[in-house]
Amino acid sequence: MSNNYWDEEDDDLDTQEQYTGDGSDLLKKLRKAKRADEKRIKELTEQLESLSKVQRERVVKEVLAKKGVNEKAARLVLKDLDDVNEESVSHWLDDNADLFGIKVQQEEAPVNQQELARLRQQDVLTQGAVTPDRGLDIEQRMSQAGSAEELLSILQSQQ
Repeated sequence: MSNNYWDEEDDDLDTQEQYTGDGSDLLKKLRKAKRADEKRIKELTEQLESLSKVQRERVVKEVLAKKGVNEKAARLVLKDLDDVNEESVSHWLDDNADLFGIKVQQEEAPVNQQELARLRQQDVLTQGAVTPDRGLDIEQRMSQAGSAEELLSILQSQQ
């Protein structure tokens, strides 16, 4: 005994009549539309790749011009970099500066004038200050002094 719950009358639904007539015309139209869509997708993909390539080249040439590097170097940059933007091209040029004879300028942090004044004040205060090692040295020399004259010369040398 089978567990099929359909009648044998339903078996004749898959007849050839469904695939002929209006159905085949519809199928042809769908296939034609699919081919047209695939062709359009291919065209748009090629156009996108072309525009992307042009944009990458433009960015590289702009950065090279800013840095004063020959535009022929663009081929090397484009081969080495996957993601091209101004920052990545600048870093690539900094890393390969010796190839093109350019010097990488080290960016100096801007010095705040107030901080500079505070550092000068610290230098003035600590320049004449007695450090712990120096204090121990003076104390030791004073304790080893044999006369008052030696003691006075030690004190005068510290002023």
